[in-house]
Amino acid sequence: MRSLGIDLGSKRVGVAMSDSSGTIASPLTVIARGSNHAQDHKKIQELVDEYEVECVVVGMPISMSGKLGPAAKSAQDEIDEMKNSLSVPVYSHDERLTSKTANDSMIMANMKAQARRRVVDKIAAAVMLQGWLDHADRKKP
Repeated sequence: MRSLGIDLGSKRVGVAMSDSSGTIASPLTVIARGSNHAQDHKKIQELVDEYEVECVVVGMPISMSGKLGPAAKSAQDEIDEMKNSLSVPVYSHDERLTSKTANDSMIMANMKAQARRRVVDKIAAAVMLQGWLDHADRKKP
């Protein structure tokens, strides 16, 4: 089952994709935010169609305390919009520390700051999607 992982940002949307077996997530692309969510969701739908994706998983920015702050509420609103506009099921998954994990791994690889900024969103999406793929509850029948 091929899945698309989405890391929502105010300026960019990071996108990752799983392999066809639904085992490994890899960074795919970064979408520059358009003037409205409908434009962004159209680009996501194009990726769904192109790669024959069966579901979309969106990172939910839950606070470290586990509460839903303004960012999580905004993400939930957009997830609700996606559920109405995309042709496949849309799920959310906790994305706490995904950007930090992505940045740390790029720093360890001696990647320069400018290069990190260009790819951090899609790497964070891959980290989040991998967490969802590995989540035990998802694999139960």
